[in-house]
Amino acid sequence: MTQVPSPLSFWQLDQARRTVRRGGVIAYPTEGVWGLGCDPWNSGAVSQVLALKGRRPEKGLILVAATIAQVDFLLARLSPALRARAEQHWPGPVTCLLPDPGNQVPENVKGRHRTVAVRVSAHPVVSALCHAVDQPLVSTSCNPVGRPPARHPWQVRRYFGDKTVHLVPGALSGYRKPSRILDIVTGEWLR
Repeated sequence: MTQVPSPLSFWQLDQARRTVRRGGVIAYPTEGVWGLGCDPWNSGAVSQVLALKGRRPEKGLILVAATIAQVDFLLARLSPALRARAEQHWPGPVTCLLPDPGNQVPENVKGRHRTVAVRVSAHPVVSALCHAVDQPLVSTSCNPVGRPPARHPWQVRRYFGDKTVHLVPGALSGYRKPSRILDIVTGEWLR
C-alpha cells in the first residue's frame, strides 16, 4: 500500500482497500457527488455496481485515478499532442474519453463504447483510495438510475443501506455539476 497524505485514518483507508481487494463496493466523496467504486478488473464487483444502480451495462462506467501514471497504460499509445491534451486537464474534474486499442479495460467497464472514460482526481479521498489500492477505480455517481446523485452520507445509506456498500468518510469538494467530458481524439466537449 502506497503511503500518501490522506484525510482518512490508516484504519479507514485500510478497510476501504480491503473491501476493494475482496471484490466489494465502496461509496466515497468526490468533487461534486458521492461515488460508487470498485476494482474495474473484478467482473463480479463491476456487476454489483451496475446492479446497485440499475444501470444498463452498455452505458459504461468511468475510471478514476490518483495520478497520470495510474492510467499511463491508456496514454502510452496516444500521440504526444493527444496525451498533452488529456494531461492538461488533470488532476481535476474533467473526464477524458481515451481510446483502448489493446482492450486493456474490461468490456463491462467500457460498455458499448470503444473509448474509456478516465478522470485523474484532485479530491483527497479519491486520491488516497486510488493510492491505497495502487490502481484506478470504477467511479460512478452514487444513486439508483432516475434518482438524484447522493450529496450526503445519509443519502448513500438511504439508497443502499449500511451493508451493501462500504461507506468511506469524507466531504465533497463543492462542485455543483458533474465532471465535464472531453473526447481526446476529436477535441469535442460532450458535457
